[in-house]
Amino acid sequence: MYRLKYFFVLFFLFLSGCSSILLSPSYHSDGTYLYVHKGDTLYALARKNDISLRDLIEENNLKAPYNLYIGQKLRIPQAQTHTVQKGDTLYSISRKYDMNISALSRMNNLSEPYTLSVGQILKVNNTTQPVNNINSGKKKAITQNKVQTKQKKVIQQKKRTVSITKTANVPRSQSKKRFMWPVKGKIISSFGSSQKSMQNDGINIAAKKGTPVVAADAGTIGYAGNQLKGYGNLILIRHSNGWMTAYAHNDKIYVKKDQKVKKGQKIATIGKTGNVTTPQLHFEIRYKTKVVNPKTYLQ
Repeated sequence: MYRLKYFFVLFFLFLSGCSSILLSPSYHSDGTYLYVHKGDTLYALARKNDISLRDLIEENNLKAPYNLYIGQKLRIPQAQTHTVQKGDTLYSISRKYDMNISALSRMNNLSEPYTLSVGQILKVNNTTQPVNNINSGKKKAITQNKVQTKQKKVIQQKKRTVSITKTANVPRSQSKKRFMWPVKGKIISSFGSSQKSMQNDGINIAAKKGTPVVAADAGTIGYAGNQLKGYGNLILIRHSNGWMTAYAHNDKIYVKKDQKVKKGQKIATIGKTGNVTTPQLHFEIRYKTKVVNPKTYLQ
């Protein structure tokens, strides 16, 4: 759940400091670097080049609040590739690299029924720069080591931050804030429970595919899409007084960015998109980007 927390922080920064995600006409890249011009934002540069925002930040050792300056050079993250082996499927490859199947197929210009052939080379991890076949084995090994190191750091950081975010300081005036359940069902993963050495920043609720998902409170849609790896079709809603809610793994989305929604309004249906294999909703409540236990605020 680390990536969603990371996304929330960046999302808040975009709301406060970026009125537009369009690139200026002077935008350019030489294939190795992206060159920052007036009006460019980190999010826009990543999206324009089909690069993972997190990879772009880590590749350039950028720190919050991720301010850019005109003339700055940003190194484009080196691509990763996967060579199809016997028994591989698009689903198994997407799980291996923690990717959304639709993003993986779109990145490689694949169409249903997604037939793969042994030896076929696929781009992975939301990068688009081709890997030179010369010494590709060595590059792949180095890349895998970097990924493993990053994963260890993420796990270690997660263990340090959960104890803090679980007890996020909510002002007394807001402590009685109550949200309605976004869907009725069985909780299959509780807040803070360990899942593959990771902590859950929300709760996962199992329900039949197609079951309506409703807004837990009135607010404005801040995000509706599937660009965050692992979360499938995701919706973020901004509520009053700094509250936000997140709804992941949806099947269909019925709202769009900047749309106003009422408490209890249908916004999506239960699905199993992203990195889950059974129909469910991953639901989070945050106060100014810090997580709280949803069960404490649901009625």
